[in-house]
Amino acid sequence: MSLFFIFSKYIRENVESLAIEVVESVLHRMKLDIPEWEKEQAIAIYVELLSYFGESLINEGKDLVPDTFIVWSKRNAAMQVSSRGKISEIAVRYSPTRDVFTEILTKISIDLGLSVKENALIIKRINTMLDISLNETVFAFERLLDEAREETKKELAALSAPIIPVKDGVVILPLVGYIDSYRANYIMEYVVPKIADMDINHVIADFSGIFTINIDIAEHIHQIGSMLQLMGIHVITTGLRPELAQLVINSRINISAIETFANVKKALESIK
Repeated sequence: MSLFFIFSKYIRENVESLAIEVVESVLHRMKLDIPEWEKEQAIAIYVELLSYFGESLINEGKDLVPDTFIVWSKRNAAMQVSSRGKISEIAVRYSPTRDVFTEILTKISIDLGLSVKENALIIKRINTMLDISLNETVFAFERLLDEAREETKKELAALSAPIIPVKDGVVILPLVGYIDSYRANYIMEYVVPKIADMDINHVIADFSGIFTINIDIAEHIHQIGSMLQLMGIHVITTGLRPELAQLVINSRINISAIETFANVKKALESIK
């Protein structure tokens, strides 16, 4: 019976106690205090990893990392994104985890009489597993963070241009906050079609809640108004502060075809 086989057999027979030792040692070194459920989850995952690790030493055809370990890595990334945590909070755990594994596996190698070369191969194998886990965690974190940011941008864009029905055939489109190219395009792609699907005759575009815009954004907004007019919808603008009005004039945008009022109240009074 080869020493590698004996080592593998030892790992598989003592997998639960080894997993507990790994988790407890890492928590002690990092001075971490985690909930009991999280500790039990980590132990269960390391039980599976070590079982898989032990089998891989005598079965070269085996994948380097079990699927559940990859799933666990991705789940950790998802938890960090949902809690607005940093990926570094997970990454810093890998170094002490490597150290703990190296010490435990080296001690077992010495006790079982493995050579330095054999022990080096064992340490290399466990480090490869940990590298794959770290990579999967980082990749998942970046992807999920990008998705979360995109969703947040969509939510903010929707909040920046809500459609508010005030009476039959009339809606107010209050433009709120900072209007950038993303939000302007969002209005064009999502808000305008939604208005088109409604039985609307008049749209009051209120600018009083806008913090700032530039000439390019003013052009976008003008295009939105033109699209609505082409659909046969009467467009009225309100709340154009002096600096916004000056920007429109400087941009040479022709707004002569659009009625303008100081506020929404006067615009509503003008609609018969």
